[in-house]
Amino acid sequence: MSAFELRPATDMDLAFARDLTRSTMLGYYIRNDLLWQDQAFDVAWAGRENLLICQGVEVLGFVSLSRDLRALYVRELHVLQAWRGQGAGAWTLEQVLEMARQERRGLLRLTVFKGNPAQQLYERMGLQVVGEDDCFWRMERSSASTAKDCADN
Repeated sequence: MSAFELRPATDMDLAFARDLTRSTMLGYYIRNDLLWQDQAFDVAWAGRENLLICQGVEVLGFVSLSRDLRALYVRELHVLQAWRGQGAGAWTLEQVLEMARQERRGLLRLTVFKGNPAQQLYERMGLQVVGEDDCFWRMERSSASTAKDCADN
């Protein structure tokens, strides 16, 4: 089995990413009385750095990133159902954290729907809840320490 890798996504990957996100998140949207809009996803996609999570030629999911002066933001992180629980998400977060370090951004930030089991992964990777909105937890961690350091503590 080959290692995971990140590859830049192209406009041709938009439909895959939109469909994966919709299938993963639609239940949360319905539960929280939010309206899913394909067009809103497409606009957001165009303004972010989008990377495919791959293993060899197989695409397992994607991560969508944005930045400000202080932080690198994970805006989307989705892995196909068949690949969940096999380390692709944790590996991707490690890569994103390393990007934040190399770019000298002090924080890695994301939001997650309350009740989303992915929050457990984020906590294992050292992110902590720092705030909340109606249906989301805001999470962050310093990019100064490694995920392994957090797992060892």
